[in-house]
Amino acid sequence: MYRKLEERLQTLSKNKVENLLQGGLKGIEKESLRVTSKGHISQTAHPESLGSTLTHPHITTDYSEALLELITPPFSDIKDTLSFLTDLHHFIYTNIDEELLWATSMPCLLTSDESIPIAEYGSSNVGRMKHIYRHGLSHRYGRAMQAIAGVHYNYSIPEHFWPVFQQLEKDESKLEDFISASYMGMIRNFQRVGWIVSYLFGASPSVCSSFIKLRLKEFEAFDCSSCSELYATSLRMSDIGYKNSNQDGIVVSYNSLDEYVASLREAIKTPNVDYEKMGVVVDGEYRQLNTNILQIENEYYSFVRPKQIAESGETPSHALDSRGIKYVEIRAIDVSPFDPIGVNEQQLNFMEALLIFCLLQESPAMEANEREEFERNQSITACSGRNAELKLSRDGENVLLHDWVKEILNNMHDVCAMLDGEVGHDYTSALQAQLAKVSNNDLLPSAQVSTDMDTSGKSFFDFAMEKSREHKQYFSDLAAPQIRFEQLDEMAKQSINEQHSLEAIEQLPFDQYLTDYLKLK
Repeated sequence: MYRKLEERLQTLSKNKVENLLQGGLKGIEKESLRVTSKGHISQTAHPESLGSTLTHPHITTDYSEALLELITPPFSDIKDTLSFLTDLHHFIYTNIDEELLWATSMPCLLTSDESIPIAEYGSSNVGRMKHIYRHGLSHRYGRAMQAIAGVHYNYSIPEHFWPVFQQLEKDESKLEDFISASYMGMIRNFQRVGWIVSYLFGASPSVCSSFIKLRLKEFEAFDCSSCSELYATSLRMSDIGYKNSNQDGIVVSYNSLDEYVASLREAIKTPNVDYEKMGVVVDGEYRQLNTNILQIENEYYSFVRPKQIAESGETPSHALDSRGIKYVEIRAIDVSPFDPIGVNEQQLNFMEALLIFCLLQESPAMEANEREEFERNQSITACSGRNAELKLSRDGENVLLHDWVKEILNNMHDVCAMLDGEVGHDYTSALQAQLAKVSNNDLLPSAQVSTDMDTSGKSFFDFAMEKSREHKQYFSDLAAPQIRFEQLDEMAKQSINEQHSLEAIEQLPFDQYLTDYLKLK
């Protein structure tokens, strides 16, 4: 089963080029809800001192005005990525007064959909489109799902690896096409084993009952204010989280970049009867961008995406179609309540090794039945991953989750050794930490959350509030990085000026702007 992986590792070693896989670029997009000191979702506008959410390169919002999104540049050393993310958190804490950043993926104290304010981006056409798109999400799926926070891990293979790898693979296609095909193979393999991320790093085994009331799902009551599944790892990745039955009919192919782009575009141009009933412009106000299955590409919920840096006014699919895949975005990671910035170095070292493992593996085309299989595996791992008897489906046969996890981890040793090189041990240490979790499920973050709540009698809300306050105190005690803060202050001011300049330019009528943007190219 791992023959191609072994062959490629041996070929890289024989040709003394295995070090070319070291130093891939790593970036993080981390979401956090702003909440009041009492734990309610903030109703205040995005603080002006943080800059413009439309034009700031590192501090913006996702769905809600209260859902901050912190974006690091990509770095070859994950320590630099996490240092930048730490500084972003620190800067934000100095600019939100008594408010907190919610320490968990799942939100709390949601009184109604209307209590979740939709993000504002100003009066420019692009700002209006971003806001209306979010209104469309609220009408289609409700706002509660959009208040969930996550960590997105962006990763790219070192550029200098590709021509060498292509030569070793004896591939004669255009380099850009070879790179895209290789990334799509990585993505298919990650889909096959992506459930392992929920198992190893899931940290949302419980949710607030106020969230459940809005999502209208049945879950075992943990206490009067919490709901949980006994063996859950990541309810964020379950049917009450990002999963959405409205998108069950969408079939997106990952067998090639061309098929991926074509299937997304098909969903964007295909009308939906229910969305047509909602209308686009009602009483002079936009409810959604259009009535198609997807308003835009980003509406499709997938825990892994191929990405290319889009130019101004360019759709993501057009960027991919024009210049191929630049990096992959992994969207399966829960916010860790045990880390002040929601993620840690060991976790991300493992993620890099896992993606290279997926790259070097054989990656056949994925048929419809296999797609259903990996989606089912992901769902049951999210809801029941800590059940020692849980079985997943692999090629139509049942296999114990624990056995499959150990098999994957044991076959990652050589990948981690290659990334460590002659002097390092960070990747091997990260792998050993995951093996320890398989031997002792109590080490899983989801188990630690459940144990903390169970032994102390805390509700989900009490647990999350305690961690949120601990994180605020952590940054309060941390020495301020003066130079970085000065840079972020300047970025905030510059971003506001950029937004004002954009809004001062004469705009096309919004209807025309939207038509031009949505036009398939």
